[in-house]
Amino acid sequence: MSQLPRVFKNRILASLPREEITRLAPHLTPVPLAQHQTLIDGAADYAYFVETGVVSVVATSENGATVEVGVIGFEGFVGIPIVLDTGSGGPGRTFVQIAGSGYRIGAQSLRDEFARSPELRRFILRYIQGFMVQTAQTAACNRLHNIEERLARWLLTCHDRIGSDQLHLTHEFLGQMLGSPRTTVTLAAGLLHRAGMIDYSRGLVTVKNRVDLENSACECYRLVQGEFRRLGLL
Repeated sequence: MSQLPRVFKNRILASLPREEITRLAPHLTPVPLAQHQTLIDGAADYAYFVETGVVSVVATSENGATVEVGVIGFEGFVGIPIVLDTGSGGPGRTFVQIAGSGYRIGAQSLRDEFARSPELRRFILRYIQGFMVQTAQTAACNRLHNIEERLARWLLTCHDRIGSDQLHLTHEFLGQMLGSPRTTVTLAAGLLHRAGMIDYSRGLVTVKNRVDLENSACECYRLVQGEFRRLGLL
């Protein structure tokens, strides 16, 4: 196994006391997270503690249409079904949206450490609370708010997690995540661009004015961000 860093970027791992991270470390394998890589699709054999990049959890209808219901970055981990011991990742798919890196751990190893390590358990449960708030608020957002507000919320959510003003995303991909036609997303992105909040070219979105972007986003962004901050994860 590659040598682990002294300081983790992942907030759960970084919060663990020395005794617990020392015991957990032999089970952690550093891995690249390639764009579009599937991490969970039904069975959940491994969990992933994200260090960099962004992971999406999407729901898919019978006709193949998708909509994003959750975003995971350095604040959390992929593998909630593992610690809940449900035996399945659910009907959706979890995949890498923006490439990055993280640590992989076998399902049984994580279950064992979750039962054994009080601080690991505490921070994982905190994260599950934050993720539940995020998915509930996303459901409300998709029903109640217009595409421009939702796009601003989504871009800010990704911006918080990658530490860069540049997001490698196509309009087609944005449409899939937001559950809207590509043409609708293009119109919304055009409004944000003309207002000087973002630039867009060849699959690259650049955040130019974060303050105005926050003002354009619906309250869902602030509610979810505030909850993760309250939990000490952002």
